[in-house]
Amino acid sequence: PAADVETAYEAGQRVFGENYIGEMVEKAANLAHLSEIQWHFIGNLQKKNCSKLSTCKNLALVETVGSEKVARALSNGWLRNGPGSKLRVFVQVNTSREPQKSGCMPEELLPLADVITKECEGLQLAGVMTIGAFGYDWSQGVNPDFVELLECHKKLAAHLERDDLEISMGMSDDFVRAIEMGSTNVRVGSKIFGARN
Repeated sequence: PAADVETAYEAGQRVFGENYIGEMVEKAANLAHLSEIQWHFIGNLQKKNCSKLSTCKNLALVETVGSEKVARALSNGWLRNGPGSKLRVFVQVNTSREPQKSGCMPEELLPLADVITKECEGLQLAGVMTIGAFGYDWSQGVNPDFVELLECHKKLAAHLERDDLEISMGMSDDFVRAIEMGSTNVRVGSKIFGARN
């Protein structure tokens, strides 16, 4: 709820993630008086929802750009509705190659990155993101989905000749291990706010 976000903001938190576009747009509008709040969209993003997402107040980052169609639609929406600066985005990589998961396949990352950096005037490519397979058993060793994203990050950094790209991996159950492996962004909403009802 927006009241919980405001309480966390008053305690010093400034960045908040949201999975659902409608809820994020509504919360962002209701909390626009919080001058330093930043919203990260972390849910599944489809082309048809990009225009609505681009109207979100204080939208700072979209972590789930997984296709050229979504990138182009988001860029166009942001150019129409955004504040004039570029919108930071991560490419979501489906490192587990699960058909029910969103994101591009690892081998599609570089072509998608080229589209974003060369053809999407409203976007700034800022990093890579994965969700990975749920319930990974860490007693089996390091999470292969995290290893795959680190390799994708390395290839993308070399391809673009950049050393400032971020890595978003790890959620409430595995964020410590993700940070140990090099994650710069983690998604820990249920650890802070509790599970969704």
